[in-house]
Formats: sequence, structure tokens, C-alpha cells
Amino acid sequence: MASQRSLSRIAVNVTLDGGLAAVAAPIARYLADPGGGLLHPLWFVAGGGITLLLAGLPFRLSQQYWRFSGLSDLLDVAAGSVASAALFACLLLVTGFHLPTVTFPAIHAMTLAILLGTPRLAYRLYHGRARHTADGPAAQSILLVGAGDAADGFLRALAAQRNGSLRVAGLLSLSGRQTGRRMNGRPILGAIEDAPRILARLRDLGRLPRAVVVTEPDFFGPALVALIEAAEAVGVAVQRAPLPTALMEADRIALRPIPVEDLLNRPQVALDHAGMARLVGGRRVLVTGAGGSIGSEFSRQVAALAPAELLLLDSSEYALWQIDLELSEVFAKVRRRAVLADVREPGRIGEIFESFRPDLVFHAAALKHVPMVEANPLEGLLTNAHGTRVVVDAARAAGAQATVLISTDKAVNPTSLMGASKRLAEMYCQATDILALASGGMRCITVRFGNVLGSTGSVVPLFRRQLEHGGPITVTHPDMQRYFMTVGEAVSLVLQASVAGVSDPALPGGAEGGIFVLDMGKPVRILDLARQMIVLAGLRPDKDIEIRFTGLRPGEKLFEELFHGSEPPVPTGHPGLLMATPRTADAAVVGAAIGEIFALCRAGQTDEALAVLRRQVPEFETRPGALPLDPVTPGVPSHDGDKSPDPMTSSAYQVTGSRGRAPGLLPS
Repeated sequence: MASQRSLSRIAVNVTLDGGLAAVAAPIARYLADPGGGLLHPLWFVAGGGITLLLAGLPFRLSQQYWRFSGLSDLLDVAAGSVASAALFACLLLVTGFHLPTVTFPAIHAMTLAILLGTPRLAYRLYHGRARHTADGPAAQSILLVGAGDAADGFLRALAAQRNGSLRVAGLLSLSGRQTGRRMNGRPILGAIEDAPRILARLRDLGRLPRAVVVTEPDFFGPALVALIEAAEAVGVAVQRAPLPTALMEADRIALRPIPVEDLLNRPQVALDHAGMARLVGGRRVLVTGAGGSIGSEFSRQVAALAPAELLLLDSSEYALWQIDLELSEVFAKVRRRAVLADVREPGRIGEIFESFRPDLVFHAAALKHVPMVEANPLEGLLTNAHGTRVVVDAARAAGAQATVLISTDKAVNPTSLMGASKRLAEMYCQATDILALASGGMRCITVRFGNVLGSTGSVVPLFRRQLEHGGPITVTHPDMQRYFMTVGEAVSLVLQASVAGVSDPALPGGAEGGIFVLDMGKPVRILDLARQMIVLAGLRPDKDIEIRFTGLRPGEKLFEELFHGSEPPVPTGHPGLLMATPRTADAAVVGAAIGEIFALCRAGQTDEALAVLRRQVPEFETRPGALPLDPVTPGVPSHDGDKSPDPMTSSAYQVTGSRGRAPGLLPS
């Protein structure tokens, strides 16, 4: 029901429109035939008003909000005017009166449109100008990035604010072709590449904006980083405009901080969504580590693909409860179970797999924090190596179609126990997959990638927490680099790899236990990431927030690598996915080694367990703060961040004399 105030406004609109239409009829008659004069019978004047009110009903002219009149409203006015003029002409003919001239209906329609549209437009402009005048110097001056539909929507929403706190000084377009033009009365000052020059000029003129606001949703990556650096140079913050839905609903426009994920150069990868749906849809899926950052995202994306049943397995009660609660709210129709279990317990895991009989298993459970595993080596070996063998064996015994191991770039030339234990897990899965391809049975697909932003224990949550406490932000080394991608993108690409691995075993290297490696782009310097996060928080690095270097921790490398020197990357034909040429091992040999490690871990014999690990992963050399070795010059640190050491020249291989092949390794 319309409110009393709305009904009053509609009544006023009806009166004004009817009066203007009544005046329009004699004016149009005079314009069509000046000799006829302006004085006309009352019925002629009243007929003009009545026909407009009748013809305007389909166009809801009386319900228009004059203060927010836009193009669509003016088009409705024009259509109503044409319909009214046509109806009035028919009324004259039906009642026996001749039209003053043949052109009278067209002149009548134009007169109506002008008399009805002009006051609406004037009222809109008056209120917009009054609002900007009222804002005055108190309003915060901003510079918009973007000169398309998103910027237009932002400007319109800003114009609708009664007491807006933002005033747009100008726009930066994504294309230089728009420079010099205007949008909603605001000048387009130049292209985004000209931001440093434009901001410097505005600073010199004393008209520097308080903030630069990005309106384009797809503006991210290096271009965004360059904009932030240009804004930081003149002391201006960079923020994002609200989402379009928030613009329509909010009384005041609230700008958003730039999320750190937007700084990555992560172009969209075309994914095989149909293949993912075929792989997951209607099947029973089990996710280990379902409460973790990777496992929980797997649970969300798998649930969205309509599995027959989803089993969430985790050893953390709280983490498991969180993801189960979330899925119950978002994917209420998906049948699921939440099971507390430890992947290191063969009996318990075997019972669960035998009962659930999963078709697909995504093994995300792992201990991932490098210093934590260094301090607790037996726990890392039990979870990452022994736990992987337990899950793979249980899945194979239960008749699963495929198991997918989530691995890490730290498994390449590992200097940490975490990386070495994951490399041993990779070897077991590779060997298992080779047996499956030779004799049939469960596929065992291994997918390797780097860090995910925002995951448990990663630098981004740490930096955010340190910022909230006023600093300092701690960085281990000024040259440290890491590969990053968002958790959602990583999981999507793992699902893509799963589709490719199951449906296309003829991929280069796939039949020999090849490892899928996600295309991580270029590595990110951690110091740069820290500085950017400080700037995004509206603060100044080294002034408002101190950056403190703490030194490399045990097991850390300055640069992570995605490929070993004996694993040259091979294209897969799938965007975002590469294949590491395999270094394969015998399943029985690796399985026996993991069994020996398990027994030694249970006996608390750390040194003996690590000795077995080194025999299987001879490239593992515990060197706190180690650098990758240059593939050309043995022992010389490489600062490229993307080179892999040649196993034939690595000091680890020289000591063992294994010539780059662990015991039991097969020729690749």
C-alpha cells in the first residue's frame, strides 16, 4: 500500500501534468495555425488535460519522482505525449471537428513533451546543484578510476545522496581515447597510465583529492599496483567503490578497502565447468582436512557441483563444525556427513572408507607450517607421509575412482621437513598411479601449487593482525619471494586437473606418474606485499608502521620452486595447468620406507626416521635459510626465484652418489 505522503505526491503530479497538458493544447493549436489565435473553448483546453491523464496511465507519468528523473523517465514522457496527441486528434475527429492542420498532432506531441519534460529536468538539476553546493568544502574530494557503466552508476548514486560526503573532482579512464570528454558533468582528466602525472599536477595546484576510488570491478593486478604506488607517492589512499547492489540500497556511499587479492595478476582461466559437473555430480565425495583453508574451499566447490553425498573428514572438532554449519546454510539440499577422524589411524580410516565407499577423494589434510613441522618432525612425517599412504590405501581398497593429493611447491628441492615429507607423499601417489594405469584401478592424481592468500598460517592474516595492533610488520628477509594465488582459484584449478587426469590419461607424462602443477604466475616479493598492505590500510610504511626483518626460520628458503631440475614442465593443453615430467618410484619400495618411518616415529626415534626420509628424498638437505642452488654453477645461490637446481650437481647428490635417483626409482 502506498503511504499517505506518496499519494499526496501523486495527486500533485496529476494536477501539474493535467494543467501543463491543458495549456499545451491551445499553444499547439496556435503554432499549427497562428491565425486561429490563443483563445479556445473551455472544452478544448480541458480535453487536452484529460487525454494526457488517460494516455499517460500506461507510462505511469503521475508516479514519476521528479527529483530523480532520468533518461527512462523522459522517454516515458515522450511516449505519453505522442499517445496523448493521437488520442486528442481522434477525439476531435469523432466529435465532428476538423484538425486545424495536418501537422497539428505532431506539433501537439512536441509541445506536450517540452512542457512536461522541462520542469522535470529543471527540478532534477536544481536539486543536484543545491546538493553539491551544500556539500561545499566539507565534502571529501575523490578521483574516480573508470569512465564506463560502473563509473556512471557511481556518479548517479552520488547525485542521489541528500548530503553526500564525496565530491568527484574528475575521472581517469582505462583508455586514452576518452581524455577531454565529460561524464555527468565531471571531466575525464586522462588515462590510467597518466595517473602519476595527473596526481602530481593536482598536488601542485592544491587540488589533490583525498582518495582515488576504483569503480571498475575488473581493474586489478599490475595496473592496480602501479596506481597504488602513484597514489602513495603523493599521500593519497586508493579505495574501491561499493558493489552496485550496495550503491542502490545504501543511504550513504561507503568506500571499500582494496583487498590484497586484487594486487595479484591473476587473469581469468577458462575452466571446464561441464567436466567438473560430470566428475562430481551424482557421486560420493570425501574431503580430508575439510575444516582447513584448502579443504573447506574444496567442500564448498564440491557441494556446488551437486554430489550424491559429501563426507567432511577432519581431526579438528571446531573446524569441522564450522564448515558443516556453513554448508548446512548454503547447500542445505546436499546430503553430507561430518566425521571426526585422524588420517594417521589406519583402522579408523579404513572403517570410514569401507562404510562410505567414496567415488572421489580429495586429500587436503596436512601439516603445512614449516617452522612448526621443523619443531615437531615426527608429527609432520606421521601426518604428511604416513597419513597420505593410509588415505590412498583405504580409498583404493574401498573402490574409489580417483584420489587427488594436494601437494606444495615446498616439495621441490626441499630444505624443510614439511617439504620433504610432502615429496615422499608425492612419490607414493605417483607410484600408485603408475600401477593403476598399468593394471586398472584407482587413479592417484597429484597436484602441486604454492601459497594461497589468506590460508591458515600464511603471511596475509599475520600481516593483518600485526596491522590491527599497530605494527611492527615482521618480514623474515628483504629478498624473500613466494608464489601466491587465491584459495578459490587454486581449488578450481585442482578440480580442473582432476577432470584432466581422470578423463585424459594420455596427457604428456600422465601415464608415467606426472604431477600437475598450477600456473602460479610470477613470484611476489614478501616485502612488497607487506608495504602494499600497509598502504591499503591508509598508512605509511616505515613511518606509521615499522617493517622489521627477523631472519630466515629453520627450513625456509628465499625462493620457492615449482619444478625440480629433473622435472621439466610440459604443457597439458588445459589453461592454468602444467605437468611436471615425472621422477617415478616403485610403490613397494616407497610404501616400505613409509612403513619403516611410521614404526620409527611411534618409537620416538627421530634421527633414524629422518635418515630413512633422506634415503628416499636425497635432494632433501636441512639447511636453515637455504637458497636454491643454481643449475649451472654448483653451490652458487640463485636469485631468480624460478630456477631449479640440477640434481646431478647438488651437494646432496654428490654426498649420496645416487646420481639424482633415490633407491627404488625407475628410469623416467
